[in-house]
Amino acid sequence: MYNVDFNKPCKVYFMGIGGISMSGLAEILLQRKFTVYGSDIKNSDITDMLKSKGAVINIGQVKENITDDIDFVVYTAAISQNNEEYLEAISKKIPMLKRAELLGQVMNNYKYSLAVSGTHGKTTTTSMMSHILLMAQKDPTISIGGMLDAIGGNIRVGNSEYFVTEACEYTNSYHAFNPYISIILNVDEDHLDFFSGIDEIVQSFKTFAEKLPDNGLLVINGDMEHKDKIIKDLKCQIITFGLNKENDYSASDISFDKEGHPTFTLIKHGEKTDNISLHSTGVHNVINALSAIAVSEFLGIDMEAIKKGLIECTSAKRRFEHKGITKNGVIVIDDYAHHPTEIEATLNAAKNTPHNELYVAFQPHTYTRTYALLDRFAAALKDCDHVLVADIYAAREKDTGLVSSQDLCDRINSLGGHAEHFNDFLSIENFIEKNCKKNDLLITMGAGDIDKVGISLLKK
Repeated sequence: MYNVDFNKPCKVYFMGIGGISMSGLAEILLQRKFTVYGSDIKNSDITDMLKSKGAVINIGQVKENITDDIDFVVYTAAISQNNEEYLEAISKKIPMLKRAELLGQVMNNYKYSLAVSGTHGKTTTTSMMSHILLMAQKDPTISIGGMLDAIGGNIRVGNSEYFVTEACEYTNSYHAFNPYISIILNVDEDHLDFFSGIDEIVQSFKTFAEKLPDNGLLVINGDMEHKDKIIKDLKCQIITFGLNKENDYSASDISFDKEGHPTFTLIKHGEKTDNISLHSTGVHNVINALSAIAVSEFLGIDMEAIKKGLIECTSAKRRFEHKGITKNGVIVIDDYAHHPTEIEATLNAAKNTPHNELYVAFQPHTYTRTYALLDRFAAALKDCDHVLVADIYAAREKDTGLVSSQDLCDRINSLGGHAEHFNDFLSIENFIEKNCKKNDLLITMGAGDIDKVGISLLKK
């Protein structure tokens, strides 16, 4: 694997530079005086931002973009092996790094590098850690998989030894990371287009945990079914968190304000200590906050800074995000949930948000996930007052004909639910305008572009 010398800036080319993670890496290298070129399939706010910082970006990916003076290329899993740029870089024998490999090398430049992993909750927990580190004036470098108001985007380049990033298990990309501290929030069945099942997923997280140095720290959900398999034979320090009082960090006396924001009593090693309030919603975020508190105390951060950071954290975009109220008085919330466990957490949070009837406009994400978890999706959605199911968002996949949104509706309705399939967003909007009343709650839900429905309704 090509090793980047960060003390000798050179010319780097990013294939897919407009992606949320790729753009962050590009910005880090720009800050370090590298000459950054790249390409994407279309212009965006992200590519415009990178251009303003000095990057040269091609729209369209053709072999002519790959010139002989490029020192190394970075590419993502979304780049196919028949991509013109990819093939040209191979032909010219230009060194190539996967996105995760470059991120792993970037982490080596920081003493306190933190990787936040888990099937669910990575972006929110990374947001919490970011707010705490900023409140503690640690001047961190942050790379997050969403847009965070506190840093004005998805990346912040600091000038300290603190680095925090998300660590995604898909394609085992996080195995290229070199953290000093890791969080494992949870382990669940997902990305079944890559993993064969839960056993392989658990092994993947174990391999990730084994990347920690002997003097490093693993903060892991102690309530997980697979915790013992993951921590077996690890030499690093281990701290557990969760609602079970046997964990090193747990919570009790959880209550909610009128907007669904929780307050809880922090329990450390069985002893009640502080009262913690969050600006994010749901019990699942109490659990996420426990992991952030554990890491922060390990880093020696004062509890007052931790508490202030958590109450300031409004989470990243599309995480139970209050979008507004329509002219008809319908409350609109947008959420990224695209897995049954995430849907359950979001709907539990919604229970603490005052409303009349609940409408969920759900866009399934990928055919493989929908097919593999169809029964779990139906069980998670069956108790909603109304479920409006959009067409499946294909993302990186093609329709195999094995599953459809109508199949999901049929399964929900067979369980006593109320689901209907809509072929386009305009039909969903028309249904909501006709049926939703004042103080009803609409949640646009999914990892695709379903948020456009809420945005459109609020503009009318």
